[in-house]
Amino acid sequence: MENWINAEERTEDIVISSRIRLARNLKHTPFPNKLEEKEARENIDTVEAAFNINEKNRAKFKTVRLWENSPSVARSYFEKHLISANLIKGYTKTAFLLSKDETVSVMINEEDHIRLQCITKGLNLREAFHEADRLDSELEQYLEYAFDEKFGYLTVCPTNLGTGLRASVMIHLPALTMNNEITSLLKGLTQVGMTIRGLYGEGSSADGNMYQISNQITLGVSEEEILSNLEAVVSQVIDQEIRAREVLKTKYYYELLDKIYRALGVLKNAVILSLKECLELLSYVRMGVEMSIINDINKKLLNNLLVEIQPASLQVKVDKKLSGKDIDIERAKLVREVLR
Repeated sequence: MENWINAEERTEDIVISSRIRLARNLKHTPFPNKLEEKEARENIDTVEAAFNINEKNRAKFKTVRLWENSPSVARSYFEKHLISANLIKGYTKTAFLLSKDETVSVMINEEDHIRLQCITKGLNLREAFHEADRLDSELEQYLEYAFDEKFGYLTVCPTNLGTGLRASVMIHLPALTMNNEITSLLKGLTQVGMTIRGLYGEGSSADGNMYQISNQITLGVSEEEILSNLEAVVSQVIDQEIRAREVLKTKYYYELLDKIYRALGVLKNAVILSLKECLELLSYVRMGVEMSIINDINKKLLNNLLVEIQPASLQVKVDKKLSGKDIDIERAKLVREVLR
């Protein structure tokens, strides 16, 4: 798998990344929210030991114990979509195993004992699933999972019962957003067992016109059905976005050009940039790249900026604590340097 941030993507691709997440719990062990700190850390050691029985895993992965890291460093992993906000919330008793290429993370003591996640570039759900399934099968040789013949893998939240599989894609939908078609899209997705959320999933906003589309149903369907259904839905959404862009290009060509190049001009010259404004402007530039209107900026650069302008990642990059206006000033400075 390729790291979604640094991958060389096709210009026209509007799916940024694909992610697979498997939820698993250990038999005879209380759920994480019932574990005391000492028990939780022992659970981390248990999962880590099982994972590292394979020598290749020991060479390719590191263990990150959140209580040993600063809040900014922990949050920066979240901003790269490698861990969840829930894992950070319980930082005194949570950890994760991370591959060197940052495509695989195994969260320990999140809502469930194990949240095994694989994330890769573009629309590559199958590749991510095959890697997640391989690692899951490997772990299951050494750990006894909580499993029921009727309900499948047992999880804290009933919505994850069954396969425990959440498949999602991060997709850029500026034209559908501009045309106010997102609300109807949401209704349509809900009717077929899918959901659409913001840039960082549940509870987040769709800043930068970035959305996550994922399956809602995990019980009573197979992994193959989940993947096939999501692939079909995403293909339809891609077609809708492309048609919406063509309408904009045909009916409002000069207005479209003005919005794209005006956004680029502000990004290259602004002295202060809030996160929300920066994401919005970058979205227009990304649309210009995807539509081959802008040819001297690549998707890899934009993906890196998407992460580096986030508050925690920005503080880690400049190696100092920032607050308020200072963050917005440093963000603008970073963007100017990258785009000049």
